[in-house]
Amino acid sequence: MSWNAWGDPARAFALPEPVRALLADVLGAEPAGAPRTPEAELKLPPSALPDAARSALTDAVGAEHVVTEAAVRIRHTGGKSTPDLLRRRAGDVAGAPDAVVLPGTHDEVTAVLAACAGHRVAVVPFGGGTSVVGGVEPLRGGFGAAVALDLRRLDRLVAVDAVDRTATLHAGLRTPEADELLAAHGLTLGHQPQSYEYATIGGYAATRSAGQSSTGYGRFDAMVLSLRVATPRGTLELGRAPGSAAGPDLRHLLLGSEGTLGVITEVTLRVRPLPETVRDEAWSFPDFAAGTAALRALAQGGARPTLVRLSDETETFVNAALSGTQAAAGCLAVVAHEGTAEQADAVRELSARTLRAAGGTELGSGPVAQWRHSRYSGPYLRDALLDAGVLAETLETATTWSALPALRQAVTDALTGALSTPAGRPPVVLCHISHVYPEGASLYFTVAAVAGPDPLARWRAAKQAAGDAIAACGGTISHHHAVGADHRPWMEAEVGPLGVDILRAVKGVLDPSGILNPGKLIPGERA
Repeated sequence: MSWNAWGDPARAFALPEPVRALLADVLGAEPAGAPRTPEAELKLPPSALPDAARSALTDAVGAEHVVTEAAVRIRHTGGKSTPDLLRRRAGDVAGAPDAVVLPGTHDEVTAVLAACAGHRVAVVPFGGGTSVVGGVEPLRGGFGAAVALDLRRLDRLVAVDAVDRTATLHAGLRTPEADELLAAHGLTLGHQPQSYEYATIGGYAATRSAGQSSTGYGRFDAMVLSLRVATPRGTLELGRAPGSAAGPDLRHLLLGSEGTLGVITEVTLRVRPLPETVRDEAWSFPDFAAGTAALRALAQGGARPTLVRLSDETETFVNAALSGTQAAAGCLAVVAHEGTAEQADAVRELSARTLRAAGGTELGSGPVAQWRHSRYSGPYLRDALLDAGVLAETLETATTWSALPALRQAVTDALTGALSTPAGRPPVVLCHISHVYPEGASLYFTVAAVAGPDPLARWRAAKQAAGDAIAACGGTISHHHAVGADHRPWMEAEVGPLGVDILRAVKGVLDPSGILNPGKLIPGERA
């Protein structure tokens, strides 16, 4: 991946001049793009890894897998949030890890953790590096040095059981490779978040990821049957059966723990047969309220599409403009059904009946094809917007159906208030429902505003306002982006003071030296 942008540098693009002019007109100012510091001009601090720690790590994984080369350290400086990219564009790589360590087995991970605990070196687990919430920023937590623990060498499909429809995968496998390996057995994960091309199996488990097809396949954490986890205290093997009453389910202490309690090295997952058929269709609704009611009817009824999402009026218009197509009136919903032809057709008929009864108009498969075509290009568009001087970022939350309208309005108002220009020109705020449940749904916001002379400060103010609005409305601070460092200020509101004490207590048992991913998830921990 690019060190100061998203993804493959060969896929980057610039905005056409008419689009830049339109943005200047809509946002009320002539944006000026933030320059990118050339990599050759970066001032990388020398590695602070003590010689004794380096020797212990070399004993654990081999000298060739303890890397202090500048280019490698730079590419492990953090994730892919807009603040991450703005800092790197400005040439700020002062927080780069002191080394990148690449273990090849579970036992090597355990040995690395023991070495780092013994020499008081912070360890930041690193998968695909796609975090947008500061989850892989190499914070020291008061220690003198930090290493990025890159799991890319843990890249095997360990086992497949066709009878049970389960698969055990190494944590460092990226999703395309995992799906390719499973496809050879006629199986699939069915997990396709926007980070699909780069994110890893272990990262999904550590952040409780949700993919675009979670309505049909389920969230990633719901797919997990068992985990193998390395901790500074030893190995945890969690999960024995599809269901158990043997006390609290300790898997759920590690699912979503974001590398603060242990390092997930293997995951056994429920997998599905490759679908024989995919039935795509788009629907139009007169407004967001009508579309929301339709999705609620689907979620609470007998029909469960594999994929369903609803864009508000502004997002519907903007997406059509970007694709060069005619925007549907009102709000666009995309729906997909997968399985055998018989299964897909049966559920599709039930879904269509529900959506039609809720006031939907069927538009055919064309808009869904366009959405799928651009599905993984959104982050590249953000980079192009930054080049044009436009601050663009996303955030997400979830709540119950009855609370959804008020939460959407509160977050929209918070972003608008924080990012309007001094002349009163508001930002562009888009919203869609990305995942649905019988009880509620998630809201995913995209905002674009003039970057101004200090875009980092502008986004911090907007993020603070939006996070406060989410907490005040009783929404979750994150539905699928996780907590990291960016959402940690709202964790006490999320789980309560006693919940924070529980997290700290578990951390104290599994990681008594506090070396694992300091400054993330758990309130009060030194960053």
